[in-house]
Amino acid sequence: MAHVYEVSDFRNGLKIEMDGYPFSIVSFQHVKPGKGNAFTRTKMRNLVLGTLLERTFKSGEKFQAADLQSKEMQFLYKEGESFNFMDTTTYEQLHIDNSHMGDEKQFLKENTVVNILWYKGKAISVELPVFMQLQVKRTEPGFKGDTATGTYKDAELETGAHVQVPLFINEGDVIKIDTRSGEYSERVSVGK
Repeated sequence: MAHVYEVSDFRNGLKIEMDGYPFSIVSFQHVKPGKGNAFTRTKMRNLVLGTLLERTFKSGEKFQAADLQSKEMQFLYKEGESFNFMDTTTYEQLHIDNSHMGDEKQFLKENTVVNILWYKGKAISVELPVFMQLQVKRTEPGFKGDTATGTYKDAELETGAHVQVPLFINEGDVIKIDTRSGEYSERVSVGK
């Protein structure tokens, strides 16, 4: 029997089945108004279609856990609009279309081990590690004495992604990116 979740069990990343599709909760907010019943506002991503849905649920509503399987695979290369992965145990290769990749593709680099989510025998999405270490390919140089806190500049990473980084980050530095939010986390090493 599949696990059942109530609205009070919602948390970021929880995967539920609704309207015949698996959804992943992106964000939620439990609301207890002065009058009336409690409810929960959510943003959810349809894992098959890739669309974002905002919906409000009444307290006490129940949902089945999404029947998803996860398989560890290694990203090999991108070819046209297709991303190629290899099963780390059987060495079988899998091609996933660009449309099923989501925002994660901007932080994906060759040889990264990821989890591929499967729904009803079909690969539907890719889950990257929470943090990725990527090299800064291009950014404006930092200047001596430029120490204003909370000030950021644009940086292009080795994968082509653009993120906001603190002023002290230079080209060649390796930084840690939170793949869930796409934000800079910390500098790992200083470039040459």
